[in-house]
Amino acid sequence: MAENTLPASQRRIVILGGSYGGVSTAHYLLKHAVPHLPNKDSYQVILVSPSKQAMCRPACPRALISDEMFAQDKLFVSIQKAFEQYPKDSFSFIHGTATELDHNNRTVSISLSTGNSEKLDFYALVIATGASTPSPLFSLNRDENFLRESWTAFRKALPNAKSIVIGGGGPAGVETAGELGEFLNGRAGWFSSKLENPKVSITVVTAASQILPLLRPSIAHKAETLLGKVGVTVIKNVRIKNVLPDGAGTDIVATKATVTLKDGKTLDADLYIPAMGMKPNTSFVSETLLTSDGRVETNPTTFRVDKAGLRIYAVGDVASAARPAVHNILGAIPVLCTNIKRDLLLDSGKQKSSVGEDREFKEDTREMQLVPIGKSKGVGAGMGYQVPSFFVWLIKGRDYWLWSVGNLWSGKQWAKES
Repeated sequence: MAENTLPASQRRIVILGGSYGGVSTAHYLLKHAVPHLPNKDSYQVILVSPSKQAMCRPACPRALISDEMFAQDKLFVSIQKAFEQYPKDSFSFIHGTATELDHNNRTVSISLSTGNSEKLDFYALVIATGASTPSPLFSLNRDENFLRESWTAFRKALPNAKSIVIGGGGPAGVETAGELGEFLNGRAGWFSSKLENPKVSITVVTAASQILPLLRPSIAHKAETLLGKVGVTVIKNVRIKNVLPDGAGTDIVATKATVTLKDGKTLDADLYIPAMGMKPNTSFVSETLLTSDGRVETNPTTFRVDKAGLRIYAVGDVASAARPAVHNILGAIPVLCTNIKRDLLLDSGKQKSSVGEDREFKEDTREMQLVPIGKSKGVGAGMGYQVPSFFVWLIKGRDYWLWSVGNLWSGKQWAKES
């Protein structure tokens, strides 16, 4: 077990996870919390991530087709470079994966990318490890190299594919179907209701009564119509029973597969893409701290993990505080970090009267989801209102939020305390 080389007196604020929640929390604390603490030089923010790069995960449905879809230097951004702006002793990056959290003794074990392991004691801890997708095409389930290898294997198989089956009718499944449909089949003419005789058969299978179940039925119907225009068929109200061979689409992204549905029907696929559900990355956390769906049981207003002890928090897809969505994470960061700052000030001896009350988070539960379908179309709602296809293209469909994440990774988004 490698020993950590930091001074024993150093108060470590450990953040697990190098995506939206973890990177944002680190920037916010370094800008607005640590500089205001007594003996600020005795605190260090440590960010732990299995990937050395952050990436715009929502862009995966288009990015998986070709590197030419996006500027790669914007799609993948060096985490370490993003934090060079801070005093050297105030920040440290560890390239590794959390393997065990001992919340009682306040230590976390890290499996380092070098093959060694390290045990960190922490003064405060933020769990922001996110969730893994069943298909390795959609996120940094391991690191950027594994993601690129998965894309490479998929791209090699794509030109020879005549049938593609996508499991799941949520945004990832619908967006992937739309991108592949337009790329492989083109788009039906203005006056055609659907694309006749597509070059590649693309089928989306969902157990729900509609695709995009978080949106109203009329919007879901519009999405299904747009999918039909790029040669995509939707099968609703039936679950996928099994997929053979085992590991098709998950362990092996490029293999022929037979997809058997609960109603007995079978679909032969040259490529199978599972796009249903995500698994919270909580294997290192005690089950006593988890909810029934595997997320960390998190106070929905303060983001504290109340059962875990002092100064332990969770945010993002791994936390139970709100439904997994980027806009919820962005809304959570100022609340979380204000409460961390308050806890740190109180522990340093400040009086309650001087640090104010807890800041409380209230999830926006209005209908809110934008779903591009190809490069120029899309459906969605914002703040409870249906939005036109052009708006979906303008905000998300052009580049799947790539225009917005540069400021997040660099910390500019959190330049002001909000």
